[in-house]
This record gives sequence, structure tokens and C-alpha cells, in this order.
Amino acid sequence: MTRRSGALRSWAIAASIALSGCGGASNGTPPLSTQPPSRHHRTASPIQHVIVVIQENRTFNDLFAGFPGATSSLTGEELVKQGSGYVEQQIDLSKTKLTDKQNIAHLYKAFLAAWQKGAMDGFSLIKYTRTGLPEGKKPYQYVDPAQIVPYRTMAAQWGLADEMFQTQGSDSFTAHQDLIRGGTFISASASLIDPPTAPYTWGCDSGPGVKTSLITTALKHETNKGPFPCSKDFPNYGSDGYKTLRDLLDAKAITWKYYTPLFEHKEPNGMWNAFDVIAPVRYGNEWKANISSPETTIFNDITYGTLPAMSWVIPDAANSDHPGYAAKDTGPSWVADIVNAIGGSQYWNSTAVIVVWDDWGGFYDPVPPPPQDNQGGPGFRIPMIVVSPYVKLGSGTKGGYVSHTIYEFGSILRFVEDNFGLGRLGTTDSTCTSMADMFNLGQSPRAFQQIPSKYSKAYFLREKPSNLPVDTE
Repeated sequence: MTRRSGALRSWAIAASIALSGCGGASNGTPPLSTQPPSRHHRTASPIQHVIVVIQENRTFNDLFAGFPGATSSLTGEELVKQGSGYVEQQIDLSKTKLTDKQNIAHLYKAFLAAWQKGAMDGFSLIKYTRTGLPEGKKPYQYVDPAQIVPYRTMAAQWGLADEMFQTQGSDSFTAHQDLIRGGTFISASASLIDPPTAPYTWGCDSGPGVKTSLITTALKHETNKGPFPCSKDFPNYGSDGYKTLRDLLDAKAITWKYYTPLFEHKEPNGMWNAFDVIAPVRYGNEWKANISSPETTIFNDITYGTLPAMSWVIPDAANSDHPGYAAKDTGPSWVADIVNAIGGSQYWNSTAVIVVWDDWGGFYDPVPPPPQDNQGGPGFRIPMIVVSPYVKLGSGTKGGYVSHTIYEFGSILRFVEDNFGLGRLGTTDSTCTSMADMFNLGQSPRAFQQIPSKYSKAYFLREKPSNLPVDTE
């Protein structure tokens, strides 16, 4: 499909108000789930296991430009200096390799520059972090489809959401918090945004004096004025504890694991663990029992029948799709091998694999996010692929279903909560539409179809850790 015109862009914003159901955290009593309480792996639905695989830094258009049935574009709009002002002009997107080494700025200020209050034409004005100069044409690209065949195959065979928006217009630090709790508010007036100051390991193991940045409900950006990045140092810790999906799972005795690269207590190798922010996990028994390293241990749990009900899977930096420094094309195979392991196991008929990219990475996307809330979001579109025997059948010859429902990361949490009968955290899980409409739980389970993979599971089991942070923003 072609890029939306200005009229269509206005329609999209108006429609999002009516359809998305997303927004800031609820301040009232969290709504109760309609599902009966679950015990261990027993649910009212046939889905007994949910796996969220989290890749790095890509907009929807960067990976799925030209994908049949999805809103995308091979051209973009950029603002070009003319006299004392700027004019908008069309630009052809360049086709690049997945291994392209450009690392584009993607913090909150970059989001605001690119967003342009919904015009989506300011990506050329994003300033490069190190030089402060505009990045110009760098964001206007898309990945060569031949480089990401596994992703496109999964989307064509199973499910693809083309209206999934990052919870905040920012970076990976807050995005990974959003994927375990649906928001980063630490008080009634402020949320975490952007990465902490250095030296940091993303959480409770950060060095002395590390500060977080905040966005207030008045959308004032307070750089480096937040608390130390550990939940025990947040306001109101004793009353609400900065709860995550882990709290709801534990309360119902639902098993969970967070599969992640080996953690090191030094900058920058210890960065990539969202639960390092969560003091009860970091300083409790679950740090060893539920944080599973290296990330490849998920293959053993699938093979030996010990897969938990809820899983998050974080890649090694080399396999993350992150532009800039991890110049390898292994990311699509890493994800495909996880899906293939499930597809060839006892878990296929009881599992949903949800693949998302944590943030926009600075790349162009033509579709404006829903109307802005008071927590710095929603951010730009990111891809979401869903693989499960219960994904709806689409109209294509391979059966792939493209969802045009407006989602945020809270939509994933809401689906998990309802599936396991957990109740609500009261963050964006209470205000976003569940992604449950991508499934038909009453259909006979669809047979698994192998996903092509350039690199085998054995490759990843043998691979030496890169010891790189998965992201530095």
C-alpha cells in the first residue's frame, strides 16, 4: 500500500481515538479479568504457554515495507531547509542490508523531531548524537526482504500486526520496562524515559550516582533528574512496589522465566536485563530461579519439557537485529529457530510465540502514532509477528493474517493477563486493546510449517557470547 496522504493521516488519528483504547495508566481500580483463575498451566483457552521474543530497534516500515496487505511505503516525506523555513518533499527509501552499521539517534528528542505532531516528516531533522548535526537521509531506508526471509515467511504464514506502537517515543531501557509492566510511571506526575546516566548496568547494579530521566505529565523532559534506576529507590515503593507482570504471575502460581544473556556487574555488559530494575527480583530468590542464562537455555527447556507458562527471550547482541555494531545477519534465524523448536515439540498445540522489536531505532515510518498521552507516548510503529496454531486464517494463499487493530505493548500484557486469569496491573494493560483478536481459539489447531533458517539451532548453541550490550540507548 502507498503512504497515507495528509487526509488519510488525519483520519488515522481520529480513528485511533475511537478504536485504540490505549492511553496512560489507569488511576482507578484495575478492571478484573473475565477469565477464571488459572492454576499453574491450566487456562480457559488452549494457549498454555506464551513466549515473547524481543528483538532490537526497527520500525514496522523498516522491516515490512511493501508487505502484501500491510500499510507501508517505499517513499517517505522529509523536511528540507528552504530560505528561513522548511518545505516537505518526497524521498525514495533506500534498500539496505540488515547488517548496515548506521546507528541512528532514537531518544525522546529524536522522536519529537521525527514526529512533527503527526506529520511524520521530520526524520531528516533528527540530530546525530555525537555531532549534533542533522542525520538527513539516513533514517529513510528499509531492509532488503531477501535478508529477512524468516520474518517475512512467519508473517505470510501466521500473523502480523501493522498497528503495533511502542509505548513511549524513546529507547530500549524504557521499552523493556514497558514489556514487563506496560508503563514506566514512578509517581502520579512522572515516568521514566530514555536511558540512565553512565556508569550503568540498567538497574540496581548501576554505579553510584546514576540518575534516570523523567517525562512529567505536563510533557516536560527532565534529563538526569530522576531516581537511581532501582525500584526500591522509586517514590511510593512501599505502597505499590513498581509492580510487573511477575507479581501477577507469582500471585497465581503461574511459572515464568526471563531468558537473557549472561549478566555481568560492569558497564556495559550487564545492561540487558529489565528485571535488574526490579528490586524484589534482583535481591530475591527469583534472580537465580527465574532469570535464565544464557538465553539459549530456552532450547533445553523446550526439549526436556520444562518450558514455563510465560517467557521473555532476550537475544545476544550479535543476534538482535540492532543496527550499528552487531554486523551479523543471524537475528532472523535466531527467532526462526525458537519458533521451529516449538513447532517440532510437544508445545506446539498449546503455545503462542509473539515476536516484537523493542523500539523504533530512529528509522522512518509513515504512520503516525495515536494521540499522545502524558507519558511520552505512544511511540512509532514496531513490527509484531504472532506464531500459533490458533492465529486466525488470513485471505492470502499461505494463510497469513494481517491485523489492523491499534495495539501498544500493553496489548500484549492484557492478552497474557486474560489468558491466565491474572487481573490487571493498572498500567496500559487497562487502557489498551488486547491482541486477542489475532486468535481464533475455537478453531482446530493449524499444522506447523517449518520456517527457513540460514543458521541452525546448533549454531546458536555453539556460538560464543559477544559480551556486548544489546543496546546503548
